[in-house]
Amino acid sequence: MVSIEDIFINSKTCYKFQDKPVEDKTLHELYELTKWGATSFNSSPMRLKFLKSNDAKQKLSSLVSEDNVKKVIDAPVCAIIGMDTEFWKDLPKNYLREDAKKYFENDKIKSEITAFRNSSIQGGYFIKAASVLGLSTGPMSGFSNEGVDKEFFKGSSIKSNFLCRLGYAAEDGFFDRANRYSFDEIAEIL
Repeated sequence: MVSIEDIFINSKTCYKFQDKPVEDKTLHELYELTKWGATSFNSSPMRLKFLKSNDAKQKLSSLVSEDNVKKVIDAPVCAIIGMDTEFWKDLPKNYLREDAKKYFENDKIKSEITAFRNSSIQGGYFIKAASVLGLSTGPMSGFSNEGVDKEFFKGSSIKSNFLCRLGYAAEDGFFDRANRYSFDEIAEIL
């Protein structure tokens, strides 16, 4: 059983994974946990590509910064956390309280901002759900969004948000814990 401390305090970015595959069943379980997290208008814009094959990871590795190439190749799975900028097309079935589609269908900028914000929120759920399943994660920037979109989401309304490596942490897979801000440094109660 994974503890609250393991999920929220002890988990940190993993830099090295065991040579152990992540089963497809586990990726399904990961999504099943992730999907229940709250988003505005129940928009649920996150879209996922789980890259497990060497071929898929090689394609992605050509689109990341030089220092991320080995990280992508060595991870058992590298997920592309994407966002459907036309999430609003599904609002009639996902948000039953009112016709929320009208707020987005003619406003591309608002749709993209909402998709980015809410897929990022879902990405946080995704990372914590991975911890629940005993997986370690390595979220990443440092890639060409345009290149990833062209290679993996061509011809769709889906755009990449961030990358997240997944697997079972190696014993030496983590760096020492870095600083976190105290409440008083970043919060104010009004």
